[in-house]
Amino acid sequence: MPHVTLRPAVPEDIPLILDLIRELADYEKLVHEVKADARRMHDHLFGPRPYAEVLIGEVDGEAQGFALFFHNYSTWLSQPGLYLEDLYVRPAARGAGLGKALLTELARLAVERDCGRLEWSVLDWNEPAIGFYRSLGARPQDEWTVYRLTGDALRDLARKG
Repeated sequence: MPHVTLRPAVPEDIPLILDLIRELADYEKLVHEVKADARRMHDHLFGPRPYAEVLIGEVDGEAQGFALFFHNYSTWLSQPGLYLEDLYVRPAARGAGLGKALLTELARLAVERDCGRLEWSVLDWNEPAIGFYRSLGARPQDEWTVYRLTGDALRDLARKG
């Protein structure tokens, strides 16, 4: 049985985190959209105002996956929540229990931090992930559609004030 361990990321993990992000993007067929760089990642994870946290998952002492998450807030619950931005396990480590361990730890952190929910998005074609999430008791929020402003559209709206 493989030995799975989790640990909070440290600044020296930035190259590893960037590699895992690129691997995830490649799996999702979106590697062309990755613009992440080491300096910004370091500032946003470990700077004076951290915007996100990362758990590194190891199997038999080797880093094989990660979860990047941050707090959001539910006005309806009047409670914080955790939003899982990225969850990735390298193909060689799938089936070792690392994905479940990462989500279990996030659930534990959410409960410990008095969060009302843990949520994330998944691409609609990613049937293995959808089946995995359902097996843990997660349910889709089909009535919600995600909207996003980026790039020029974001800057244009910011200037319209």
